[in-house]
Amino acid sequence: MHLSDFDFELPNNLIALRPAVPRSSSRMLVATKGTIQDSQFTDLTKFLRKGDRLVVNDTKVMPARLKGQRIRQSDNGETSANIGVNLLSMNENGYWLALAKPSRRVNIGEVIRFGDEFQAIVIDKSSKGLLLNFNCQGFDFDKQLQSLGAMPLPPYIAAKRPADTQDNEDYQTIFAQKSGSVAAPTASLHFDENLMVKLSELGVTQSRVTLHVGAGTFLPVKVDNISDHQMHSEWGEVTGLAAKEIVQTKIDGGRVIPVGTTALRLIETAARKGSIKAWSGNTDIFIKPGFSFNVADGLITNFHLPKSTLLMLTSALMGTDQIKNIYSHAIKNEYRFFSYGDGSLLLP
Repeated sequence: MHLSDFDFELPNNLIALRPAVPRSSSRMLVATKGTIQDSQFTDLTKFLRKGDRLVVNDTKVMPARLKGQRIRQSDNGETSANIGVNLLSMNENGYWLALAKPSRRVNIGEVIRFGDEFQAIVIDKSSKGLLLNFNCQGFDFDKQLQSLGAMPLPPYIAAKRPADTQDNEDYQTIFAQKSGSVAAPTASLHFDENLMVKLSELGVTQSRVTLHVGAGTFLPVKVDNISDHQMHSEWGEVTGLAAKEIVQTKIDGGRVIPVGTTALRLIETAARKGSIKAWSGNTDIFIKPGFSFNVADGLITNFHLPKSTLLMLTSALMGTDQIKNIYSHAIKNEYRFFSYGDGSLLLP
């Protein structure tokens, strides 16, 4: 298939810059392979049933956008210059890959100072970014990030407004436990405690998995033949307990519905041999039309960018023609798009 098969025109005013308040008051489009209807997210209890299982991603977004001073030693003494840093991912040695702006004049061995007790040495520099060795790790590192960092809003929001303190709450899901993402699993942003209580009373259960969302989720597809696209890699884990719960739900006749494309990609990675099993590691699974699903019976997700791998994933689940119908309906009825936008329940 060609990249142009996944293109559409989106009016700029439909890109949501703030979430609905309260979270669960957003709109929800509900679709099967033959029907489309408009609803509210609070009505999720009308479409799920006893025995269904939601699979949620419990990753936590780090305030990974930092402002600092690049420190340089010279014959004339110490000089400094302002620099912005976006953390991307940590490697096995504890070093952080990061994008910096401006980066052209940053040299290996220089120090970037973010606060009185928080700084990093530039270990390496490549086309992928800077490799940084921070002066603290673990709890101390997280504490400094919480104090000095800002939420790494998606580029289509950051281009229109800077992150603020409200985003610290808005861009974090109620399931967030394990720090490691630089982007939120945004389908989960629609859930609040009141809705979860109602779902529990209905008999809908949940399993938690972890996939740390990387900045690669925003990378554009640059090839015409989508089969030539190389997916970015992200670390994830499905515990033995989660796998067992999902298998039992299938046996009992319930539906397994991942909340978000990250949860869906992870459970399908853990089930490539058929039945889902405990799994951890890096996944670069690319779900596109023609993919055979082994676990997911549906999907709760937001509305995605044109020509994106996430749009291709939903097309694999629902069919390309139906996704085109869904997006045409959503635009005509002015649904709000992308990370802070409205949600959808897709039931193939």
